[in-house]
Amino acid sequence: IQLWLAEDSLKKQFKLLKAVERGDFLGVHGTVTKTKRGEVSVKADKIEVLAKALRTLPTEWSGLKDTEYRYRQRYVDLILNKSVREVFVKRCQILREMRTFLDEKGFIEVETPIIQSAFGGAAAKPFKTHINDLKQDAYLRISDELYLKRLIVGGFEKVYEVSKDFRNESIDSTHNPEFTQIEFYQAYADYEELMKLTEEMVARMLKKVNGGMKVKYGDVVLDFTLPLKRVKFRDVVLKETSIDIDKENTEDKLKKAMKAKKLAVDLNGVVGYGALADELYKKYVRPKLIQPCFLLDYPAEMIPLAKRKDGNPSKIATFQLLANSFELVKAYNELNDPIDQKERFEEQLDLEKKGLGASFGYDKDFVKALEYGMPPTAGWGSGIDRWTMLLTNQQTIKEAILFPFMGEKK
Repeated sequence: IQLWLAEDSLKKQFKLLKAVERGDFLGVHGTVTKTKRGEVSVKADKIEVLAKALRTLPTEWSGLKDTEYRYRQRYVDLILNKSVREVFVKRCQILREMRTFLDEKGFIEVETPIIQSAFGGAAAKPFKTHINDLKQDAYLRISDELYLKRLIVGGFEKVYEVSKDFRNESIDSTHNPEFTQIEFYQAYADYEELMKLTEEMVARMLKKVNGGMKVKYGDVVLDFTLPLKRVKFRDVVLKETSIDIDKENTEDKLKKAMKAKKLAVDLNGVVGYGALADELYKKYVRPKLIQPCFLLDYPAEMIPLAKRKDGNPSKIATFQLLANSFELVKAYNELNDPIDQKERFEEQLDLEKKGLGASFGYDKDFVKALEYGMPPTAGWGSGIDRWTMLLTNQQTIKEAILFPFMGEKK
């Protein structure tokens, strides 16, 4: 619809138009009519300036060329670029579909602390803060896991949370210090059941948000048609590096095998068999996992909060959903033995004190909670930012976050 601004209708107000600039907000009162060419128009008889723009907007045809400018002044980016607005509409749809799916499956949405006295749930460096009134240091959460499992101990059988989490680590195309994830925990379930649930959730979300099971990302078409392929961690490492991690099953053996194969992996600060296997995977395996698949049966040393597989204690009952090398979902059978959990926490803490490993934190109250008994439970986590990247064909996570963190301008 267009405005029909005529001097005979507006009289003295017509002069206001000379002061109107790009970006101003106008209020218009008039009559809906048609021009001689048949175009529907509002013939204005009254106008007023509702808000005056004091800064000049870039022109639509020149747009915003400076990517950093777009991130720092996202409000201008949103004004000028419809495609950017559409990215964040789709982000909302992704989250809504995940929420609706879990609600319909009988999960309840909960809220757990963002500021915590002890961090945990992942191997990550936290943001540290201080509560003045209590004269006590605290941390921004790196994961929701330990509090959600406390709720399982407390009798809730199906819980989930959509959360902001924080990790004081590297910033790159797939990592931001503040990120959004959804985690759920289900009592009396195992990771095999969660794989089926994941397929069901992803299929529903893709059909609703993407219009089908094939996703165009860059030059690749990712095919999420069910059932998704399942591959074992040991098998893909063997395929891509010619190293059998079941045979090279100690830190020393794995280092020697990597050296013999002349595999260039930065081992600075990497200590322990699990960390070494993880670096090998990230460098040589993950980049090759393009088409969607479930990656199963990681070495037990890689995830201290996960339960070992029955009949094969060297592996953990876990899976990740990967597509285009993105780790989209991680899930596993939760460790519910308080003695085993305490020992694993202490081992990790000892490595951290020696400067030989990343910290998983040591939440003593969580161990206490496990001592009251936690039923067999499977847990699941997924990053909303990466799903948004994937389903909107964005090459950096900053395009999937409305206001990504930016360093000070120099």
